[in-house]
Amino acid sequence: MSYSTKEEVREMLKDDALNAIIGDTFIEDPEEREAKVAPIIESAIEDADAEIDGYLAKRYAVPISPAPRVLNKFSKDIAIYNLYSRLGIDEGTEEKNYLNRYNAAVKFLTLVAEGKVSIGAETEDPASAAATGFSVKSNPRIFSRGSMRGM
Repeated sequence: MSYSTKEEVREMLKDDALNAIIGDTFIEDPEEREAKVAPIIESAIEDADAEIDGYLAKRYAVPISPAPRVLNKFSKDIAIYNLYSRLGIDEGTEEKNYLNRYNAAVKFLTLVAEGKVSIGAETEDPASAAATGFSVKSNPRIFSRGSMRGM
């Protein structure tokens, strides 16, 4: 389950950025270009969603379904940042917007992780979220006060 779709992220990308994101090769055919960029976009979304889940796992059982709209927005913003950061973001251009959106997403997700902000999900339950995060299993105790008595 993804918080955003390939189509949503692709819609945010300018056509002139596609060849740069794909690599050094210029691809004139639009269909071929779309076919080559699709797995790159999907990978950027997977990375974005994993980053989001990393912040949310402390307070929520992840992945969150149905996802609040705010997660869709941040998934798209982080995925776009992931795509443009492959090229290097020029902070003197409009690309700085992608960096600003990424930083805003991280700031918000940090506040959620700290419990200062809620994403409004019905699954908010820190106890169950913590329980799904890890488990501990150990052997029964061999030495105890009772078994060691008199030694």
